[in-house]
Amino acid sequence: MKLRSIATGSILMMSLVMCTTNPLTGRQSFQIGSLNSEIISSSLQQYNQTLKESKVISGTAQSQQVERVGNRIRNAAEQYYKSIGRASDLSGYAWEFHLLQDKQVNAWCMPGGKVAVYTGILPVTKDDNGMAVVLGHEISHALAGHGNERISQAMVAQYGGAILGSTISSSQWSTIFQQVYPVGSQVVLLKYGRNQELEADKMGLYLMAMAQYDPQQAVPFWKRMEAQSSGSSTPGFLSTHPSPGNRIADIQSNLPKALEYYKAAGGKL
Repeated sequence: MKLRSIATGSILMMSLVMCTTNPLTGRQSFQIGSLNSEIISSSLQQYNQTLKESKVISGTAQSQQVERVGNRIRNAAEQYYKSIGRASDLSGYAWEFHLLQDKQVNAWCMPGGKVAVYTGILPVTKDDNGMAVVLGHEISHALAGHGNERISQAMVAQYGGAILGSTISSSQWSTIFQQVYPVGSQVVLLKYGRNQELEADKMGLYLMAMAQYDPQQAVPFWKRMEAQSSGSSTPGFLSTHPSPGNRIADIQSNLPKALEYYKAAGGKL
């Protein structure tokens, strides 16, 4: 992937380090605020490159489902952030939802709202509720700033605390970005940690409920995913995720709150 050259040759980070609090989960994370525009720009380039190298499915019932469900969750998220006075958190987002022909059981959302779903996951999602589980989870990674968090951690790990008061070169930025979002054979592998995955589960459950998708359907979805993972290879969607059995218990513990959001949005059980 060819990253956009940084006009100044560096990224200024002084005074823009922050501890960000997720409004839906309460989790705090270390993120360098000034990185957001660069992350979104680099993500857009990588996303466009992936689309060029992939077979994009359009005009089918399945591709329309991806767009329909994705936009409903997006709208629910935007309404929620606006209601709590944090609409600016989503500034710079330019949402896209695409279905790609690929046998991988996977989906992802890059910073800035660039979403891809692989056809290989469709037998597991089955319906709109199942698709909402997947898209709610992946969209939550972007909204929670997990990409920024991972890149910020990588920067400090590689260059030490001194980097926070100085600049990094374009080549250093490229190296760090590709560590978090490596590309190979048209596949974007998003590397998130366990805490981020669990947070995306929780936040995604709430977002799908706000979009009037039944959060209770997350449990049968993960049971189907567990059955899928019992085969010869682990689905890409589970490659860095907690095991389905463990996460089902966590999801069930979060269902009461999710059902509150679902009923408030007008959902019917």
